[in-house]
Amino acid sequence: MSTSKLISLPEAARRYAADGIQYASGAALPVGADAIAFGRELLRQGRKELHAIFHCNTQQLNLLAAAGAVDKAECGFSGLEGFGFANGLRRAVESGRLALEDYSNLAMALRLLGGALKWPFVPATVNIGSDIAQRSAFAPEAYPATNKIPAITDPFSGRVLGAFSPLNPDLAAIHVTLADVDGNAIMIGTEWSRFELSRAAKKVVLIADHIVDTDCMRQYPNLVRIPGIIVEAVVWWPYAAWPQASPGVHDVDEAHMRLMNEWLATEEGTARYLEKFVHSYTDIDDYLDLIGRDVIEKLNDGPTRFLLDPYRQWIRTQSEIEALLSLNTPERKAA
Repeated sequence: MSTSKLISLPEAARRYAADGIQYASGAALPVGADAIAFGRELLRQGRKELHAIFHCNTQQLNLLAAAGAVDKAECGFSGLEGFGFANGLRRAVESGRLALEDYSNLAMALRLLGGALKWPFVPATVNIGSDIAQRSAFAPEAYPATNKIPAITDPFSGRVLGAFSPLNPDLAAIHVTLADVDGNAIMIGTEWSRFELSRAAKKVVLIADHIVDTDCMRQYPNLVRIPGIIVEAVVWWPYAAWPQASPGVHDVDEAHMRLMNEWLATEEGTARYLEKFVHSYTDIDDYLDLIGRDVIEKLNDGPTRFLLDPYRQWIRTQSEIEALLSLNTPERKAA
């Protein structure tokens, strides 16, 4: 019997996602590596009423919000850096369809750390004494809010602090650069709490740019920030972060970042985007054709390409991965 955790993207979303769950995505900056392809799959499967937990907003949350799949969200930053404010998220909040609970970047990191360590609460020295603490999108009628970051007293100094609630999302879809079939993973570039999120979430699905032999993980054990023991499933989906960047693999698709945010600014544009860039492909090859092979060739030749060089000898080919997937189907495992 195969012990591989490698499954397809549609199967991962069917098996681990459901309407109404707390869904977290592991991302590196608002324009860096995020499992955007998993968010597209959630929309393809009609998921709704999600409670989104994002350290920083990305194009994934922008898309999920624009499409009406999220009714609650918590994040520490809601823009898209040089690409402007997230228009889909803005529309959802301004229309009242989505309640956005605001924290700082440090607060989100601390809340994920608290969730990972199973703390009952996280002592807060930031956000207190401001409207971040005193206003709650989840209880808008209460001002000042008393349950968002309630006051606590340091038993040693007597100083009045705040208390953050720890985060333990039902599912985290975490983008990684390299993963083996056992769920061991290496991330190239900034982590942005993906380490803590992997320990805080109840279920973890990895979305990997590349599947590698386990010998790669044995060669660089100090770089395995997410071990297989805490991972439910591994998905191979190249360009899962597109149009955002994945350091060492591909650069950001600036043209599509702008087009995506422009289209998500309206209901009509969102419907057009969903039709063309979410519901139009059937498999990985269709997806890559949708991005454009010429675009991929250009983005692959970015300034961070050299970062992947130490690992290239262990990267499995598409045919090898498809063979591994065929051995891990429910029918084959039952046999």
